[in-house]
Amino acid sequence: MPRSNPGIVEELTIQPVPADQRTGTARHLFAVWFGVQVMPLTLVTGVLGPTVFGLGAASSIIAIVIGNLIGAFFMALHSVQGAKLGVPQMIQARAQFGFYGSLLVIAVVILMYLGFLASIIVLAADTLIALFPDLGTIPALAVSTLITLMVVVFGYEVIHRVNRILLGLFALAVLLIAVYVAVSAGQEPAEVGSFSLVGFIGMASTAAIWQIAYAPYVSDYSRYLPKDTSPRAAFGYTYGGAVIGAIPMMILGSLLVTVAGGAGSVAQLTDMMPGPISAFVLIMLFLGAIDAAVINLYGPALCSLSVAQTFRPSWSPGPAARNTVAAAIAGVAFFVAMMFADDFLVNYSNFIHFLMCLLIPWSIVNLVDYYLVSHGRYDVQAFNDPNAGYGKFNVPALLTYVIGFCAQLPFMAGAFYTGWVSERMNSADLSWLVGSVVSLVVYLVLVRRTTTSPTLPAKTPTFV
Repeated sequence: MPRSNPGIVEELTIQPVPADQRTGTARHLFAVWFGVQVMPLTLVTGVLGPTVFGLGAASSIIAIVIGNLIGAFFMALHSVQGAKLGVPQMIQARAQFGFYGSLLVIAVVILMYLGFLASIIVLAADTLIALFPDLGTIPALAVSTLITLMVVVFGYEVIHRVNRILLGLFALAVLLIAVYVAVSAGQEPAEVGSFSLVGFIGMASTAAIWQIAYAPYVSDYSRYLPKDTSPRAAFGYTYGGAVIGAIPMMILGSLLVTVAGGAGSVAQLTDMMPGPISAFVLIMLFLGAIDAAVINLYGPALCSLSVAQTFRPSWSPGPAARNTVAAAIAGVAFFVAMMFADDFLVNYSNFIHFLMCLLIPWSIVNLVDYYLVSHGRYDVQAFNDPNAGYGKFNVPALLTYVIGFCAQLPFMAGAFYTGWVSERMNSADLSWLVGSVVSLVVYLVLVRRTTTSPTLPAKTPTFV
């Protein structure tokens, strides 16, 4: 069957993608997942190594590399699911958690999207103000939000095309940043940080959850690929783009503090460069921030439509519904960004650690069910039927989610809460590792006690 282009303005929203609209190649995923990393927020995440976790240059770099390599592995495994199933990532949660049970994890993911969107808009606005100093904070936030919304209105195809067009320019910007950070190294010697196990674990965990946090996104950008797309190719291009984009940016963020001296801000970075190069780098960082903001607005729009469609299964939302919801979410993110703009770094650090505990159990349940239990065999049409074999509530998945979350609490360490185990380990945060292992074991035990595979739409007693 011939394949048609999905169009400049995306017509589908949360519906399964028909075979004749499946197009593109797995290598297109590299541009998307590289591009979204070239933004100020990635630099800021690297800055956390010396500023929040007290690490020196070498220990920050090693922690950043290890965390990204581990986290991106889980994230890229989710990417394979999009081409196979042809539906947005969080629609798939209905197969694991049940038609109504999936609302729990979708609500958590919408909260995550909103937090990241507001954070990215703050830094996009800061970058815009660096380009146009007289603009002012509120106008800069408004411009950043509106440009983001404009791209989301077009949808999937434009998101991919823009990333392919900008790929070379993004790479050049990263190279220029690296050159000028290297040139500035030692000019203002910085005695910042030293190795500590607590700090190392904290930075590695932050880098890992940075990548794992993309897990609810990835199928959204692979779901139009042909169904026969190689799983290895989908995994490889997603993984490669994510780590090749994130690791250098985070390392450069940490080096701005540890070897170049300073606070690791965008202003410090661009002060190192002559005017034209500084302007180019700022423009690319702004476009990278907009790129990342786009996927953090497109995703919650699809998730919100999934929530609404849960209560009206016959409804098939179109682009007008997606864009209306996206506009509402953009408005909320704009006001959140205004509220937290003045104390961004502390709020961001706290947010990402809390997010870790909420995302891990869902990600593990999804991956274990897809790769170990169902082996990728799902009835996609049954995702939209509350009376199909996936049921309304999947007890094993929901129990696993709650148990996995609770298991992390003693091992958490953050400004808002520190668990008793973490306190006895000098505030080392091992919650994501514990949550991963507990969720994996609990879900496998509970699912294998059922008499029928939950991936087959039929008579499984643990679905109600």
